[in-house]
Formats: sequence, structure tokens, C-alpha cells
Amino acid sequence: MFGNMGNMAGMMKKVQKLQAEMAKLQEELKARSLEVSTGGGAVKVVITGEKKIQSIKIAPSAVDPEDVEMLEDLVAAAINEAINKVDDMMAQEMGKLTGGLNLPPGML
Repeated sequence: MFGNMGNMAGMMKKVQKLQAEMAKLQEELKARSLEVSTGGGAVKVVITGEKKIQSIKIAPSAVDPEDVEMLEDLVAAAINEAINKVDDMMAQEMGKLTGGLNLPPGML
């Protein structure tokens, strides 16, 4: 009976350690930034791991007063791709830490 208690205590220590490592990793990832471009480099977006846009660069060749809609589409696509890249980075790095465990939300 007490053997199971020892196993449970050991498991709780492992979970607490993993939680601390995950919190540290999340902070490190928030400090990272990623760059994404669309339209062959016409629009470039730099985003942080917190999904905050740091900058948007638009090539002069992408600015066509006759086709503003295309530029709007390129900007939206670049921002969406940047957000997806942050999500992918977070999932990949967390997966390394958890050994690929698919834990339910709130577990850690």
C-alpha cells in the first residue's frame, strides 16, 4: 500500500519539475521572433513568440494604387502565416520537452 504512495510522490515531483521547465521554455519562446514573407518578399512580417507584430515591411513594388486589395491580401496572409509559425514553434518546442505526450489542457 505504501509503495503506491511513494510512486505517486515521485510522479508528482516529476510533474512539478516538468511544469517549471515548461514555464521557463514558454518565457524563452516569447522572447524569440520569427520573420515571414509573402508575395515573393513583397510583404515581410516580424512577430514575437507572444504573437505581437514587431514590424511590417512592404516593398514599394507591392504598392499599386489600382490594386489595394492585393496588398491587403498579402498583409493578411503574412500575418496569418506568422501566427501559424509561432503556434508551430511552440508546439514543436513543447513537444520536445514533454516527449511528445499529448496531455489534456490544464494537465501541466
